[in-house]
Amino acid sequence: MIKFIAMAGLWSAALLSTKQISNEMNEPDARSSKIQVALLLDTSGSMDGLIEQAKSQLWKMVNELSSSTKGGKSPDIELALYEYGKTPVGATKGYMQQIVPLSKDLDLVSEKLFELRTDGGEEYCGLTIGDAVEHLAWSNNPEDLKLIIIAGNESFSQGMVDYKKKCESAVVSDIVINTIYCGNCDEGVRLYWKDGAERGKGRYMCISQDEKVVHIETPYDDRLLKLNSSLNETYIRYGKEGEKYRSRQIKQDQNAASYGAANVAERVISKGNKKMYNNSRWDVIDALEDEPSMDIEQLEEAYLPEEMKAMSTKEKLAYVERKKQERESIQKEISAITKKRFAFIQAKQKEDLEHSDKNRLDNIMIKTVREQALDRKFEFK
Repeated sequence: MIKFIAMAGLWSAALLSTKQISNEMNEPDARSSKIQVALLLDTSGSMDGLIEQAKSQLWKMVNELSSSTKGGKSPDIELALYEYGKTPVGATKGYMQQIVPLSKDLDLVSEKLFELRTDGGEEYCGLTIGDAVEHLAWSNNPEDLKLIIIAGNESFSQGMVDYKKKCESAVVSDIVINTIYCGNCDEGVRLYWKDGAERGKGRYMCISQDEKVVHIETPYDDRLLKLNSSLNETYIRYGKEGEKYRSRQIKQDQNAASYGAANVAERVISKGNKKMYNNSRWDVIDALEDEPSMDIEQLEEAYLPEEMKAMSTKEKLAYVERKKQERESIQKEISAITKKRFAFIQAKQKEDLEHSDKNRLDNIMIKTVREQALDRKFEFK
């Protein structure tokens, strides 16, 4: 049996600032490559359709990224989120703000994405790109994939900050800039969105932000939803904020479900990926995976689940091990179902081009990111 020893400052991680946490996540890791994606979304008054597409396709994009490998190992996936063009943020901030730094915390990204609301303002692409390049904790490993994806529908040249210089500074930092114009492709070219992508060594794309989001339902979705309920029961919260994070997990299940069973199935697939979906900040099992020396006796009983409070140390260890085995069994079944579900969707897309040829955010963004990952020698299962 693993011997657990005291670990000083067990709860200090929960008190770190967002910037500190982001920096910790970006320390060099010889074991894994990284795919880092910063989403810069226009939240001015006319962009409700874009935000809706982003909400409904988050987990699909995450699953696509997580299916990649490099050197035979799965990469760490980190996402960041910005909004720009929003009046309440204020002119002094350039109507833009960082919502989430580059982070592995997928529930946090989902939570903040679903909180976005549109409210008209000035859309300063150059300023927003510059802030993302300068203030996100980008990897310094040239083997990693670093992307900015900026979407909007006004002139790319708005504002006092020169987008040309900011795109070029991104290239110097080995960050690729992809631009998505929400509207007519030719109009996007006239408004410099294509020029921005070319200067950022990325790809110019255009979408119809009001295109109906299509989710392909499969015979496997109901089973994945049931497995999700069982999976949630294996999480063992700890710490003063443990209950808050666990509640957030459930809330993001509900947010995904608001777009139908097929969409929440995509989230379940993400949650079934042990490497990608890690909650060591509040879940005992993940915390022990990351820090085997963690002293289970030091966990404050007041913040443990009710059923664990009266347990002896031996009983706690046995309980954690049992839940861990349950989780691994559920994750294994999710993985097996995922393969069958993917095959079903592939066949359906071949039958119905409506699911594959439309200018929707998921189609063009996932295709582009995949191609750029392949250029960096990532492979896809």
